[in-house]
Amino acid sequence: MLVSLSIRDIVLIDRLDLEWQPHLCTLTGETGAGKSILLDALGLAIGARGDVGLVRQGCTQGSVTALFQLPPTHQVQHILSENGLDDNGPVGELILRRQQSADGRSRAFCNDQPIGVNLLKQIGSALVEIHGQNESQALTDAATQRNLLDGFAGVTEDVAALGKLHAAQQQARSALAAYRAELAKASADTEFLTHAIAELQELNPKLGEELALADERSLLMNAEKIIGDLREAEGFLQGEGSIENALNGALKRLEKAAPDAAGELDDAISAIDRALIEAGEARIAVSDTATRITNNPVRLEEVEGRLFAMRALARKHDTTCDGLPDLLTEMDEKLSAIHGGNDRMAELETAVKETDAAYMSAAMAISEARKTAAGRLDAMVNEELVPLKLDGGRFTTQIETGGPEDGAAHGLDKISFVASTNPGMAPGPIAKIASGGELARFMLALKVSLAAEGHGGTLIFDEVDAGVGGAVAEAVGTRLHRLAQSGQVLVVTHSPQVAARGNFHWQVSKSGENGSVSTSVVPLDNPARLEEVARMLSGASITDEARAAAQRLLEVG
Repeated sequence: MLVSLSIRDIVLIDRLDLEWQPHLCTLTGETGAGKSILLDALGLAIGARGDVGLVRQGCTQGSVTALFQLPPTHQVQHILSENGLDDNGPVGELILRRQQSADGRSRAFCNDQPIGVNLLKQIGSALVEIHGQNESQALTDAATQRNLLDGFAGVTEDVAALGKLHAAQQQARSALAAYRAELAKASADTEFLTHAIAELQELNPKLGEELALADERSLLMNAEKIIGDLREAEGFLQGEGSIENALNGALKRLEKAAPDAAGELDDAISAIDRALIEAGEARIAVSDTATRITNNPVRLEEVEGRLFAMRALARKHDTTCDGLPDLLTEMDEKLSAIHGGNDRMAELETAVKETDAAYMSAAMAISEARKTAAGRLDAMVNEELVPLKLDGGRFTTQIETGGPEDGAAHGLDKISFVASTNPGMAPGPIAKIASGGELARFMLALKVSLAAEGHGGTLIFDEVDAGVGGAVAEAVGTRLHRLAQSGQVLVVTHSPQVAARGNFHWQVSKSGENGSVSTSVVPLDNPARLEEVARMLSGASITDEARAAAQRLLEVG
């Protein structure tokens, strides 16, 4: 509920702090005293469109702060949690603040944290409903009408579960559509894949083969020169002038002198001996290499042919030669997927059928519950219309149930509240058929009928009693009082019958001095309230008869 409202420099209000109460709160005052300014100020705090005209003349900025008390289960708690605002402010309290500058700028805050105006409006809509003569969201907005009916039918949780089924249904359909598109594209590539796989399998490339072929090609291209160099090297290592003959001669000389050298020649002899071994191995290695390397033009042609074929295939598929084996595996898997695609397709189609069936079963059950509840709601609302001087009117909840193709997260139904205000008149949207006062009374009748579910927030009615008096005004007051038992209701009224039914009463007045006009709002105690109701009955001159009549109204209230 709304606990307090602080207004600074808004239109005719320079400074005003109001403490509100639960149940039915009535505001009265002379025409032009500023009652509508209070509603405009509260509207600003809960996300209404900002307007520089709201800033008090001569001021640079106006502000409005609204304090709400919330139960832990209030729907706004979910909004706060989604936007990271659930850990701010005292437990159970929510503070909304709006600043409007004279230069057109506007700032919004929730528990002193800056937020966007759209988020403020979302939070405010969950906290307060304002029903004036010219607007009533619950009677004009399709989503709001559907939510009201669902709450009355007791299927709100079922609709939330249906939303999850709808999400699963859409996911299954998307998966099937995506797979069909993928399979269609892959099927178009079947001929290409078949040819490419055959080409790769025929070549049968191996990892690292390109480097090995490149090395062999280089050797074959230079074989003739390499063979000549090897033969020349063999010449240096063999024959009379070879290094082996020279080392053998040196070794024999030193071995002959060694017995007389007292071991001084041992190291030299060992070194020459090792050199002889290495020289022999070198001669053998050169000879073996010369034997292996051949000038083979046929083999060179084969190597070049395979190397060039691998490189051409790699360029064709925009990969490397070492990437060709993996490419072959990948293409083979794609082709296998195409050939086995029907199995996967069948799985996805089954999933779609199952989610469709689950969704339709739940949606149809909700539709039946809505239709049953709509009949009860229509009867209850129409019963309320007679005492509200709308006895020629008729309220109807229209439900159009579509087919599977019309399914949405909230179900198959299009729900709308329609009415006729005179016998024989075709029903139509209430906002277009009803006048301002009739619209507010239709809203009151609907809200009273829905009161069993509780509204959990603050309802504001602006002159719901416009154009009526006597017994009708009494009926309006009675229904407002009944509605307020399940929550907080604020009523701006000119009707003494309505004012007398309030649990609490405030008087709005306007005063001015030194050319400055300001609006004030004061709570009325019992004597002051008696005088105010008497004024509403008799006008400027309050008579004893008016006081007596006021006393009777207050006693009934």
